[in-house]
Amino acid sequence: MIVKLRIFFFIVLLSMLAVTLWADNHTALWEIPNNVGGHPWFIVCLLDAYWGFLIFYCWVVYRETSMMARIAWLVAILLFGNIATAIYMLILLFRLPMKAGGRDILLRHS
Repeated sequence: MIVKLRIFFFIVLLSMLAVTLWADNHTALWEIPNNVGGHPWFIVCLLDAYWGFLIFYCWVVYRETSMMARIAWLVAILLFGNIATAIYMLILLFRLPMKAGGRDILLRHS
């Protein structure tokens, strides 16, 4: 399971980096046309993404005991979205032994 999850989050990270670099080479983020940035479905998708980031962050708060780590991950997740999420998961997954199970991934260890 650990290997499959490592592969999955590595693919997430690479694909997000690739599409972000591709988009950045085509246009700057602040140059989104008004008819796109103000479109109701764009706003829905953006809000949905950020609520998803904050839901994931609730689990990060549970797992991380250091206030500094919690703040750093909040900033990273809000600024970089799923790139930061994939990095967090890869760090976690590479710290776990190969025989680790779901409990080891999901639960905080003292």
